[in-house]
Amino acid sequence: MTIAKFAGFLFAAISIVCEPSGLGQGPAQSRPRSPTLTPRGIVDVGLPEEYLLGPDDQLKIWALGIGEIPAAPQRIDPAGYVDLPVLGRIRASGLSLNQFKEALLTSLAKEVLKPQVSVEIAEFGSQPVTVMGAVNTPGVQLLRSRKTLAEVLSMAGGLRNDAGAVIKITRLASWGPIPLPGTTLDPTGRYNVAEVGVKDFLNAKDPAQNILIRPNDVLAVPTAEMVYVIGAVRKPGGFGLTERGGISALHALSMAEGLGPTPAPGSSKILRTQPGASGPTEIAVDLTKMMAGRAEDVMLRPNDILIVPSSMPKQASLRALDAAIQMATGVVIWRHP
Repeated sequence: MTIAKFAGFLFAAISIVCEPSGLGQGPAQSRPRSPTLTPRGIVDVGLPEEYLLGPDDQLKIWALGIGEIPAAPQRIDPAGYVDLPVLGRIRASGLSLNQFKEALLTSLAKEVLKPQVSVEIAEFGSQPVTVMGAVNTPGVQLLRSRKTLAEVLSMAGGLRNDAGAVIKITRLASWGPIPLPGTTLDPTGRYNVAEVGVKDFLNAKDPAQNILIRPNDVLAVPTAEMVYVIGAVRKPGGFGLTERGGISALHALSMAEGLGPTPAPGSSKILRTQPGASGPTEIAVDLTKMMAGRAEDVMLRPNDILIVPSSMPKQASLRALDAAIQMATGVVIWRHP
């Protein structure tokens, strides 16, 4: 069998054929499966045995001797039932696939001598995924089909400009380990937790990171910590620390589109709030020497304020700088009550 055909069969999450006689095996015991890399680079670990059906899930049902059952998927109605020709309304919501098949077999036994049935999940309609944090439309999304991480983030409106460096994924342990490096089990033993780096993910450096999202997954995108550049620059404002390594003073200056028309970069300062301190600490930096390669670039910390003073007359410069400092510190206080 080719890889393409195998991937096609894998699209149906579970397909089990049941036999009514005592010689048939009982429900298969839950056991972990090794992750499989599909041709599109999507990692799949299969559905757990305890997956429960719900309203709006769609099922492909085949029953030996009951040709009236349509080949098209049957949707579980809001009351939790599937309405089938000959067999009537059969409860599905809240049941595992094995339990639902047992209910079908019980009904089929009244119509045929040796009933056989197979059921596949054609489409998910009842299972929620929570997306929160720095996305444009946070909230609960429904998995109406198999969705990847990129697709679910797109359903949530995509990442905001102030998204942090990682996407955190929390998943019920019953689904097995998340197929990502560094997956850990939380202290309760109920959830697996993993992270995906935003920069590498957006650059598609590793397609295997675009994993399939499972029902009840929680995707959290923390807001990036900020640094601020004010004073004689072209674009003063706050800039997100979207990379784990942080950004340097020259990097922040470039994000502020460089020096303004009347700068005094040699007299620049960094205002830094130290834990337990009554006020910010002032650190002198010489951007002129940094840009010339005669001084080492300085790494900024979260909530640092890089101030580039103006070379205009002292009194006007002080007034402008004082207003800029008040604006920046006000933003920091607002973000960190």
